[in-house]
Amino acid sequence: MILKAAGGGGGRGMRAVFEEDELLDALQLVRAEAAAAFGNNMVYMEKYLVKPRHIEIQVIGDGEGAAIHLAERDCSMQRRHQKVVEEAPAPGLTKEEREKIGEQCVKACRELKYRGAGTFEFLYEDGRFYFIEMNTRVQVEHPVTELITGMDIVKEQLRIAGGLGLSKRQKDIHIQGHAIECRINAEDPKTFMPSPGHIDFYHPPGGPGVRVDSHLYSGYSVPPHYDSMVAKVITHGEDRQSAIIRMQGALGETIINGIKTNIPLQQEIMADLNFQAGGTNIHYLEKKLNGQK
Repeated sequence: MILKAAGGGGGRGMRAVFEEDELLDALQLVRAEAAAAFGNNMVYMEKYLVKPRHIEIQVIGDGEGAAIHLAERDCSMQRRHQKVVEEAPAPGLTKEEREKIGEQCVKACRELKYRGAGTFEFLYEDGRFYFIEMNTRVQVEHPVTELITGMDIVKEQLRIAGGLGLSKRQKDIHIQGHAIECRINAEDPKTFMPSPGHIDFYHPPGGPGVRVDSHLYSGYSVPPHYDSMVAKVITHGEDRQSAIIRMQGALGETIINGIKTNIPLQQEIMADLNFQAGGTNIHYLEKKLNGQK
């Protein structure tokens, strides 16, 4: 099974337990981690899946019983339970699977009269979806969904907040191409030690199918007090291969001098043959970094 902190996420306060006699010690550790990170030492337990993928469904509801889904994202490329690369749609997921799980999420939103943007997160293994949680907010990876659907999720939230309701119905949502997002973190790409400091020079990539979300500029100082993510590089192509090629070019164009970033790791992931084939599980990157097959 896996122990998880009830009061937060982001990979903190999580531990897998494989033997019964390890449970009590693991429980004490997780409770301590949870209390330190979230001020709440409550813990819950889930079935541990061996080789799952992380698949999530983007939804939007108007709060009055109308809701739509914007297909799925694959966020399986993770390190220490934290997402590194996200993409949409999920490689290998069939149209029937997408429609079935999407409709189930929409049904839940209708019954709850859910208002605003949200994401249902699942572990996916052997054709089955295991519910993890629902994030009731806009997520870091929302740009990949925007690029394949042409829908501005933040704008849609503002419409709903202003009482205008949903701008589209489910039949209006169509997937176009493929999108990939790389999280750019201020950290050493080998040791993963934080790397705050002064940005001597910053040059973002550009061109067709390239989007950058960032607050960086030349002369900015990255503080040590917050999350290490300093930029998101997102690419869109007519298919997954073209999105990967476009991302490889965009990462090569990105210049962030003065601090260390994980751009070399992202370049390594984009060149990885198993990633290029699609469908890697949530443990793949951790094992790759540890030299395991």
